[in-house]
Amino acid sequence: MRTEKEKMINGELYFPADIELMKDREKARRLVRTFNHTDETDYESREALLKELFGSTGERIHIESDFRCDYGYNIHAGENFYANFDCTILDGGRVTIGQNCMIGPGVHIYTAAYPIDAEQRITEIEYTKPVTIGDNVWIGGRAVINPGVAIGNNVVIGSGSVVTKNVPDSVVVGGNPAKIIRKLD
Repeated sequence: MRTEKEKMINGELYFPADIELMKDREKARRLVRTFNHTDETDYESREALLKELFGSTGERIHIESDFRCDYGYNIHAGENFYANFDCTILDGGRVTIGQNCMIGPGVHIYTAAYPIDAEQRITEIEYTKPVTIGDNVWIGGRAVINPGVAIGNNVVIGSGSVVTKNVPDSVVVGGNPAKIIRKLD
């Protein structure tokens, strides 16, 4: 029988109040709190905390405080990753971020999803859908990336956009819901 953690990572219905998952979230919150209270000029400690928190990173990673996540270990960021102030990543499911990605202030990335059926939802079960972000992506401030979305390479997401569907390579998208505004060369 699968653990609740295995179910969560595999996108199956799971119970988030499971003891193992609660302990994992507590560990992540301790690391995040330490990171957010570390002096902004202590680059070495801040980078080390992110590398301990995340599932994997490139050599260069920089995130401004305050940052929030659920588990950390489901976040995989490529080389040269930057996130501005107030980034939130709900990483019950896998979040894969490519190389040379920049995230504006207040961006939220969600993998958590809930049953539509109210009777099922009130049992407090949920499931996850992975989010994938390609290489060379810029996500503007206050954008929201919804569960299950895959964003291609060389994409610009406009500020305030709500991305509900997959985004192909080399486009600019914007709006709510986000739509292709133009193609890039």
